[in-house]
Amino acid sequence: MSVKVREYKKRGKSGWEVDIMFKWPDGELYRERVKAPVGSKSGAKVWGERRQAELLTRGKQVKEEMKTKREVPTVEEFFPRFIEGYAKANRQKPSGVDSKESHFRNHLLPRFGTKRLDALADEDVQKLKAALQDRSVKTVNNCLSTLSTMLKVAVKWKVIERMPVEVEHLKAADSTVDFYEVEDYERLVQAAEKLGPAQQLAVLLGGDAGLRMGEMIALEWSDVDLKRGLLKVQRSDWKGHVNLPKGGRPREVPLTRALASALVRARHLRGERVLYREDGTPVSQQTVRSWMSAAQKRAGLKVTGALHILRHTFCSHLAMRGVPPLSIKELAGHRSLRTTMRYMHLGKGEKHLAIQMLEEGRDASPAWRHCGDEKEPESTRAGNR
Repeated sequence: MSVKVREYKKRGKSGWEVDIMFKWPDGELYRERVKAPVGSKSGAKVWGERRQAELLTRGKQVKEEMKTKREVPTVEEFFPRFIEGYAKANRQKPSGVDSKESHFRNHLLPRFGTKRLDALADEDVQKLKAALQDRSVKTVNNCLSTLSTMLKVAVKWKVIERMPVEVEHLKAADSTVDFYEVEDYERLVQAAEKLGPAQQLAVLLGGDAGLRMGEMIALEWSDVDLKRGLLKVQRSDWKGHVNLPKGGRPREVPLTRALASALVRARHLRGERVLYREDGTPVSQQTVRSWMSAAQKRAGLKVTGALHILRHTFCSHLAMRGVPPLSIKELAGHRSLRTTMRYMHLGKGEKHLAIQMLEEGRDASPAWRHCGDEKEPESTRAGNR
């Protein structure tokens, strides 16, 4: 048995490290290195001897605690189990599983990979936030959600006794969504028409029906009912994985005249899906983005290739025309009305129209008809001179 004390200095801090070594009654060697909670060398020596005596007295209980600690996996060891046994077992969308794996690979593994789950500290979470300062609030919060969910699952599966950290998300400022004004959207549709029927159809599927990219790619001719003027959104394709739409259930969207005409023009016999390349091969996300970029460039709009602005345009135009939020929610396939409410804002010029409608309503009222038209009293005019 031995208790050794040595001084340590690190990053401007100094103190005493106690090295305790002894054998348990069964012959197993035990060693512990720990910083002493006292300021003097002699005090550290006394503290170390008491710590050694306490360990020997508690004996079996201490060994069981140490065994339990050794069995707690590291973040790197537990994450694959979390993905397989939780995310995939619960049939989460492939895009969601891929997102979790990306968060782990790029942010959690480099910082926490070798740490045991129960050894994570609140300061570790804060350091993660600091390291991701150049990322968007949404990216940081998504990463924190992956970490938090993994730890909650570990508690539920009794891998750890309790949550080792409190994961607080960043506060996100309320933001409006970008969308195309009517004139800009019309220019985009016209530009896409000049590029080809498939390009125009992709733009109209987003702007006139609110389809997400994966829903466009997975759309089949059996989903198109031209006689009834309906489009059935029943599936979404993400990198070859076909699942239900993001909202978790199919929906029907009535066809606009423009979209119905575009569907007729784009009709083909290349396969069961609606969108194909000219060479007959199925489209990918990259293909549809390239179509969007070309249409934006031709229309004189900012080139991003991002199609979600078309969905924003669909929802925003409905809101601008007074469509009730619940109807927009059903047409867009939103899971929550809160998501729909993000679109209940007014486009440029709509505020002026609203005030004009207010004025027209007042003009029709006898009580307001002559308001503001009366001549200023003589006494008032005299006082103002």
